[in-house]
Amino acid sequence: MIIQSIALLDQLDKDINTFAMRVREWYGWHFPELKNLVKDNFVYARVSAYIQDKAKFTEDKIAGLTEVVEDEALAQQIYKAAKISMGMETSEQDMANIIIFTERMISLALYRKQLYSYLEDKMSTVAPNLSSLIGDTVAARLIQKAGSLTSLAKCPASTVQILGAEKALFRALKTKGNTPKYGIIYHSSFIGRASAKNKGRISRYLANKCSIAARIDSFIDEPTSAFGEQLRDQVEERLKFYDTGDIPRKNVDVMSAVASKLRKAGGKSDLEEGEEKKSKKEKKEKRSRDDEPAAAAVEPEKKKSKKDKEDSEEKKKKKDKK
Repeated sequence: MIIQSIALLDQLDKDINTFAMRVREWYGWHFPELKNLVKDNFVYARVSAYIQDKAKFTEDKIAGLTEVVEDEALAQQIYKAAKISMGMETSEQDMANIIIFTERMISLALYRKQLYSYLEDKMSTVAPNLSSLIGDTVAARLIQKAGSLTSLAKCPASTVQILGAEKALFRALKTKGNTPKYGIIYHSSFIGRASAKNKGRISRYLANKCSIAARIDSFIDEPTSAFGEQLRDQVEERLKFYDTGDIPRKNVDVMSAVASKLRKAGGKSDLEEGEEKKSKKEKKEKRSRDDEPAAAAVEPEKKKSKKDKEDSEEKKKKKDKK
């Protein structure tokens, strides 16, 4: 579901951008001044669908336009521009076709928002730690590229780092040039915030944390985002370390703290957990002690039989010599 959703989201983004340019160009023949007043494509489509024929746009419609653009001053500017517009006049049939297409584009944009909220919900269930670490979109793209969450969990950190940059990698290997430092994870905000000289270092560190988060998500019994949040904090600390030199916490300490907190939340204290481990260890040692006498009894027989064979072989050799 995640792979299909992120693929559809990417396709919708391309289509909506193409359709938005078409709406701007098509409606621009009728009302060219609107292009400079409204920059956002989605708002432009909504405004053009609301105004329709500029000749019929009266002062009593300004209140409705204010709700669309969420700015009263901008609504007044659009009204004034409509009155002195140099755009061509259009027939009712032509305007109807423009508005039908514009409304289709608006409905697509609204569906895109709905699909993204569905993807967020799905990611919080399937891969909450990975989503908390690098965001829903980048996490979904990593899962899409790997094929599944289990496949991503099996990938080493070095593979996660360059997922999505396969062409650049093989080209670099062929030409003996520099291999790429990052693939899909480049879209994470951490790499954007790092300085140019630290981009490679932080991408390697982030890939390591992504690998840990994917493995936790894949094999944990009860989904939780607690590990992902702490991993994100660790990446933040590493970024700070590159700038200021403050030593970050060790991964073992952070993961142990999260695990103990989750155990306490589940009703188990650290003492109980320790006792359980101790009892398991004792049982294992007892089992191994019980097995020792049997093993000791078998070993001399094996040794004896081996010695007998060697003696018999020596006797045969002596007879053959005689």
